[in-house]
Amino acid sequence: MYSIEEFDKQKSKVMNYIMYKKRTEQEVKNKFQNTCAEYLLCDIITYVKEAGYLDDSDYVKRAVSEFMALKHLSTKEMKYKLYSKGVNKETIEDYFYEHKEEIEEYERKSVYNICIKKENTMEKEEIENYLLKRGFKQEIIKEVI
Repeated sequence: MYSIEEFDKQKSKVMNYIMYKKRTEQEVKNKFQNTCAEYLLCDIITYVKEAGYLDDSDYVKRAVSEFMALKHLSTKEMKYKLYSKGVNKETIEDYFYEHKEEIEEYERKSVYNICIKKENTMEKEEIENYLLKRGFKQEIIKEVI
């Protein structure tokens, strides 16, 4: 077992890490797996999840909002970024299913903005291929172009 002091000390480190920037459960595990006993880390993660500081579905919501505000990413690119952070596939798919219309509208705008930006330097076919490589859906590309 471990002492309350040890728990509090490690919990403080985890909390500082989480509060600096929103993190996923997997990021916390990866960061502290070598410096903290596994059973202690599991208890700390359970504690911070119950306290509402660590929530992967909230992380997905915030990350997608940030992507939509700052970048022109396809749904595929957004999902990939979330998978790479260790978010559960089901959590990601649920969010994208619940916000399908909003995300499709965002993708249309992104395709349109990319087309406008690239139209002076690329041919129509090149733009289409570029968008397909980035993971945009073919029907949205055809619709916009």
